[in-house]
Amino acid sequence: MPYPIRLIALAGWAIAFGGITHAAAPAPRLELDEATQERCLSLLKGALASDEFWPSMHASEALTLAGHGADVQTALAPKLPKETDDQKRCGLARELARAGDLSYVQVLLDILASPNPHGHIHASESLFKIWQVGDGVKLRQTLTRAEPPKLVMMTAAALVRGGNREALDRVRKYVSDPDGETARIAAWILARTGGASDLRALRAGATRFSDPLTKAYFEHALASLGDADGLKALIRNLGHPDFNVRVYAAEFAPDARAVAAKDALLHLLDDPVLDVRIRAAQALLVLAKPSPSSPTEDISRDVFPATAQNPRYSEGSVLVQRDGSLIYATTEFQGSGSDFAKARIIAVDSTDQGRTWSERRVLQENVGQQNVMSVTLRRLKANNPFDGPIGLFYLVKNSPTDLDVYLRISNDEAKTFGEPRLVTTDPGYHVLNNDRVTVLSTGRILVPIATTEDAVKSPKYASSCYFSDDQGETWKRSRGLIHYPGPGAMEPEVLEQADGRLLMQIRTKVDHIAVSESTDGGESWSEAKSWEIAGPESPATLRRIPSTGNLLLIWNNTLRDGKVSSVRTPLTSALSADEGRTWSFHRNLENDPTKVYAYTSVVFDRGRALLTYYVGDTKTGRISSRFRSVPIAWFSEPSASN
Repeated sequence: MPYPIRLIALAGWAIAFGGITHAAAPAPRLELDEATQERCLSLLKGALASDEFWPSMHASEALTLAGHGADVQTALAPKLPKETDDQKRCGLARELARAGDLSYVQVLLDILASPNPHGHIHASESLFKIWQVGDGVKLRQTLTRAEPPKLVMMTAAALVRGGNREALDRVRKYVSDPDGETARIAAWILARTGGASDLRALRAGATRFSDPLTKAYFEHALASLGDADGLKALIRNLGHPDFNVRVYAAEFAPDARAVAAKDALLHLLDDPVLDVRIRAAQALLVLAKPSPSSPTEDISRDVFPATAQNPRYSEGSVLVQRDGSLIYATTEFQGSGSDFAKARIIAVDSTDQGRTWSERRVLQENVGQQNVMSVTLRRLKANNPFDGPIGLFYLVKNSPTDLDVYLRISNDEAKTFGEPRLVTTDPGYHVLNNDRVTVLSTGRILVPIATTEDAVKSPKYASSCYFSDDQGETWKRSRGLIHYPGPGAMEPEVLEQADGRLLMQIRTKVDHIAVSESTDGGESWSEAKSWEIAGPESPATLRRIPSTGNLLLIWNNTLRDGKVSSVRTPLTSALSADEGRTWSFHRNLENDPTKVYAYTSVVFDRGRALLTYYVGDTKTGRISSRFRSVPIAWFSEPSASN
């Protein structure tokens, strides 16, 4: 049975935020009796109320990792509005976000973008610690700087955890820096982001510096990456006369899965230094939990398997909620897999990043004469993926000549939705694909649609956009229509380019994807032309990866020997570093010849791409809806199977 959703949301993703990703091998859990656990928690709760600011932040982190994020939110939320120092504001916002309210990520992004540099390093460091990058723009801009080294490294670290593995080279260059403080920060980051290739440089650093603290940073990094000698050094350092060394040894004990350090950590619960006691309590509590999942884990679940009663589940959308949990909505067809069969919108929730899902609930009952279908879940506030109202966009189908887009808005994190608002204010048959609504950096909401007079009798589609500048209260339609040969310009999607222009990619039936551009925010569009990407009559999905700025395209790459197959297999991804002019790193997400795949949704979260798509069985004709979560770095890795 799935766990109750709201009861485990905080504890579930707190583990993912702990940075414990590089243990050499799965280690046994540390056995901790109830009395010791209570002692650790009591110590941490007392430290949370301490007048020592940074130790209290460390206690907040430890309590969240132990499953007590609600206590942290209660203690810290009243403090943030009163705090004026940007570095301390970073600490408060970071721990509030870690404790289960991701809306505070925006505080960190705002501080990073501030002209006052006082909080910039702390903002980047905090984003790194909680695996967040926002839209990635400011972090990517900051990475182009050459100094100060600490800001460059922390910015790179945040981007690495967001899926930009190339940014790690900016950190590696500082490991051999002659300045001990700079070098040890590089080691501190590599402990949580590096790999086996970094061991040689870290071993050299551990022997190059005589300063005990700098040397310890390198030793602890080695331990975190599975080095046996580094682990021995870390355990020794728990008894070091310098309390700073003891602090960092205790902090990194969970990263190294140092269960053998139990006795030393228990001893440190009586250390005279508060921060040492906090880190020791944190280490004991975290080591008593199971080892975390691998950051390279590939999660694939058919969350909505087709049945005889419901032979089709398709056109899904996923949204990351403020508490870090996921909501996954899709269309549930009844009795038939036809586009005109009865259908409604249902949803499930996950508190463990998509490994398990809750019972189903209805988001939108069928109010159409035929169905409701094709859902999009979107935050309606620009550049803030974790705060503000959530829009539920869907189609209401009455006949082959009557199909409209509606919007309902939730102000309580998708628990309830308000009254429906009509988006497509003109009569006709208007197709909005799932997961296709775009919120521009200006705040304008774009709904790309394909329109035809009749979807059954010789349909001929033309594309355009409806747009709103008042959070969906009122809607206007772009001037003119985008036409194309064959059945026309179908199932469009819009992406905002780096220079502010808009790119619309369009499904066609002439063996390639077509594109159109807008220079006025979607109010008018250029004549469509071939994008010179071969593909069948099937929708493609286009997104920008926040941590890299690269475009990600997912489509059916069926071109073989100069011919395009009409079968929607395989499902392929490709990356572009030049705004879609060229593409590389083609990888197949799915390539089972007995299945077909289409109608992909994509959202990015904590360095991963969260996808849904339909999986059609060519033998039975039934269609299921699949959730897939892969590390963003997966898309740029070579694959022997492709």
